[in-house]
Amino acid sequence: MSGLSAHCPSTTRTVWSQTGTHPFPLARGPTPSDEDGGPNEQALVTYSTDGGDHFVPPFNASPAGDRPDFPAIAISPDGTDAYLTYDNFQQPWQSSTLTPRLMQGVVRHADVDADGSIGPFLDLHRGPSGDARGSSQNNLAAGFLGDYNYAVATREYGAAVWNDVRNAADCQAIDAYHQELAEAVAVGSAEPQEEDLPEVRNEVRDKAEEEEEPTPPEVQQECPANFGNSDIYGGSYADPTP
Repeated sequence: MSGLSAHCPSTTRTVWSQTGTHPFPLARGPTPSDEDGGPNEQALVTYSTDGGDHFVPPFNASPAGDRPDFPAIAISPDGTDAYLTYDNFQQPWQSSTLTPRLMQGVVRHADVDADGSIGPFLDLHRGPSGDARGSSQNNLAAGFLGDYNYAVATREYGAAVWNDVRNAADCQAIDAYHQELAEAVAVGSAEPQEEDLPEVRNEVRDKAEEEEEPTPPEVQQECPANFGNSDIYGGSYADPTP
């Protein structure tokens, strides 16, 4: 989704079904993504009003200008309100790690009609922007935004949590390392570093030095103190149409 800075395949889907008079979630929390390339992300929602035998065509619950990632959806116990959260990337896809990748948390709401159909989703909250490049895997080979977005709903309000990088600082030395590593992998002179466990961090550095692969910088000496300081933010939001 934003190059090396996050785990972000493109299109996301969230589903619920209706049995009896009220729809209920079949899939809550972060949902599977397809891996088609291109800046075409959407938070797609589909639902059923006959117990899952048939579903309406998926529709985009995010505005056209958003690039949503890790959507999570919830519906109130009385089946009258739906709440959606996701991380929104604010630039088109880019191949360079040397320019910002701004993102923000978003919470949206839609009314659910008596027949189970869902009205349009509208914003309840848009968080402050932060640079996703300020996040990091333990092995420093890429940024990291985990699938930690969730939503719950009551009859009176919805609550949501999301990945947030407002407090994270970009590190130019890491940006340069990411770019060098990506280019080396592309031409076959380096192996992708997919393992993200603390115990393999020294092993990755030693292997890179032995094979003359790109070597991660010394973070404590070369990066701001708040590099890697990604958070989980959240909030509760009253039903705007009680």
